[in-house]
Amino acid sequence: MDVVVIEPRKGRHCAECRQGPLTMHIREFNAPLCLVCADLGHLVYLPRGSAALTRRAREASSLCAVVVRFNRRRRRYEREGLLVEEAALARAESACLADAEARARRRQRDAARRAGEDVRFTAELAAEILRLFPRCPPARAQDIAAHSAARGSGRVGRTAAGRSLETGAVTAAVRASVRHLDTEYDALLSAGTARKEARARVSATVETVLESWRRPPGR
Repeated sequence: MDVVVIEPRKGRHCAECRQGPLTMHIREFNAPLCLVCADLGHLVYLPRGSAALTRRAREASSLCAVVVRFNRRRRRYEREGLLVEEAALARAESACLADAEARARRRQRDAARRAGEDVRFTAELAAEILRLFPRCPPARAQDIAAHSAARGSGRVGRTAAGRSLETGAVTAAVRASVRHLDTEYDALLSAGTARKEARARVSATVETVLESWRRPPGR
């Protein structure tokens, strides 16, 4: 089980040596201890950012600690980095330098593979949009698919349901596009209208557009 070290947002003082304010501390019996008093003062900080360096430093260090900070917006602790032995970090850095070129090539191959997957998925999503909404302009369907499927966006297209092209998820992506682009929804939000109220006020317009797009061609 990992030792957890906290990066406090407000200054804390060590319960034993009284030094402070502390940039990092652990909690023992609900009291903050500085790293020296916690017998972690010999460790060095490795911020997150390089997965390879972090993995190798953790493997090489006989003692390590996870550094976390509380994210108020998400209301949870999130990892910021590791505390590891200095010698272990040096060995990890040397190993990463030795195979940096190979890892760079692998990253390029992975990026190309992901880009190809994204292109295929965006095309599949656009086709499903047009199947569900035959009167949706093809260019609009493509734009909705590209927007919803953007990697790392957290939008509908990146959810498990979206990746499976489930009808509900695809419809949600189209509805969101209509809400933002074909109604006064964004203007209402900018004017300070609450999100739920703004959605209620444009819902009829959204459904009218969706129904017009659902009609089979020629009808």
